[in-house]
Amino acid sequence: MDAENLEDVQLLQRLRDSICQVLLGKPEAVELTLVGLLSRGHILLEDVPGVGKTLLAKAIAGTIGGAFGRVQFTADLLPADVTGSFVFDASSGSMTFRRGPIFANVVLADELNRASPRTQSSLLEAMNESQVTIDGVTHALPRPFLVIATQNPVEHEGTYPLPASQLDRFALRIRLGYPSPEWEKEVVRANRCGLDPAAKVEQVLTMSELLKLQERTAQVHVDPSLTEYAVRIVQSTRDHVSFRLGASPRGAIFLQRSAMALALLEGRDFCVPEDFKSLAVPTLSHRVVLSDESRALGRNKEEMVSDVVEEIAVPT
Repeated sequence: MDAENLEDVQLLQRLRDSICQVLLGKPEAVELTLVGLLSRGHILLEDVPGVGKTLLAKAIAGTIGGAFGRVQFTADLLPADVTGSFVFDASSGSMTFRRGPIFANVVLADELNRASPRTQSSLLEAMNESQVTIDGVTHALPRPFLVIATQNPVEHEGTYPLPASQLDRFALRIRLGYPSPEWEKEVVRANRCGLDPAAKVEQVLTMSELLKLQERTAQVHVDPSLTEYAVRIVQSTRDHVSFRLGASPRGAIFLQRSAMALALLEGRDFCVPEDFKSLAVPTLSHRVVLSDESRALGRNKEEMVSDVVEEIAVPT
């Protein structure tokens, strides 16, 4: 391992350790979130309330020293509440642009599915092009830029299902799950004072260091056979009888980019097949729609994507 790779590994280990000190017992979720951060992909956290979704988003912002923006999505929220709008400035007698919370390095879109489709769509341009257009004027968003959206998969009253076009913008869907009894005791013990755990997060990276790591991720070597492997996995979801709708080409793009980020996290400057296999479920399961027969059999998307991956020959 050369000196530059060693420095990257040390930075990333400090980043991982800092987040794991506040989000206890969830190293897999932390690693997947860092995969999204390094690959410039956005993240959908889907789980029940109270398991640390907001804490994870705030911890990410704190460790990189980035600006944090939070939007609590509700039925009466308007697009301008997210992106910002032009307001009249009495002192100058002119219209000035007032930025919305989207102008941050890490944006938490909390309970995204509680807002109307019109308001949900305010994130599409931001997530895809890192910019927003208001009254015909385009405004670039800060770099780095990461959207972490949350939704509760159990409670559906007063919610609007995220459309396929919105889901397809997320690089990964992550589920935290309940902690084990041992870790839950640690969580309760650590929160006995009622203080915000995210306040304990220490900054371990600068913005320039993170941008450098993102550039290093883009330089990770991917053998052509592994690119073909990713494409075959995605195409198989379109042909498989278990799915009514398969993953899009964007799914193959994010699968490869995520695999490159995972390789860097593990101290490699090249990808291996296991990188793709381990990330197929979090990068593809939210992009597919099960067939009626699969739903009738009680199968879930994660199981079916995993089955598809097992059917594809691994490059040697």
